[in-house]
Amino acid sequence: MDRIFSGIQPSGEIHIGNYIGAIRNWVKLTAQYDCVYCVVDYHAVTIEYDVAMMQKRILEAATVLIACGLTPERCILFVQSHVQEHTELAWVFNCVTPLGELERMTQFKEKGKQHRHNVNVGLLDYPVLQAADILIYKAGFVPVGEDQVQHVEFSREIARKFNARFGETFPEPKALLTNAPRILGLDGNAKMSKSLNNTIAFLDPPDTIWEKL
Repeated sequence: MDRIFSGIQPSGEIHIGNYIGAIRNWVKLTAQYDCVYCVVDYHAVTIEYDVAMMQKRILEAATVLIACGLTPERCILFVQSHVQEHTELAWVFNCVTPLGELERMTQFKEKGKQHRHNVNVGLLDYPVLQAADILIYKAGFVPVGEDQVQHVEFSREIARKFNARFGETFPEPKALLTNAPRILGLDGNAKMSKSLNNTIAFLDPPDTIWEKL
């Protein structure tokens, strides 16, 4: 059975855009694939975050994913930082990755504009860690939206470079594009996003949801 890997950041509360755009599809995929899903907390610290709230956010993310149907009987679900091999493999991948390729990544440029006061090395290196997340499990497919296709292609390139140097080790993963509709944020101007504060969160109390609407 082909394996799938995907992850979600605990950088804020999981919202309905996450569910319609990704989580709902993840649950469906468990019937067809060997699925590995991850709360990617190392990715979440590449941008400004509330240190005191991070552990709570990680637990909430895992709780919501299980409540949505990603149970231990259906898939593997874990926290990224609990498996140290992710960062170990990322370091090895760093050593086969040209700096220029990272600097050309679209998401790095966009995030750099959003977080001008905190453009750190972790943000630049984000795609390398993401490649390690995917390739360490030898996933054949990665369910993503169009904005993440470039990162999956980067993972394929990393696999090719590693295999050429060290021998055939990793499969080249393919993007599994979701056909979910693009969910606009409450401001109507952009995709619903935790970083833009335009979401309806799963754990919002009813009164808060009505206020947002």
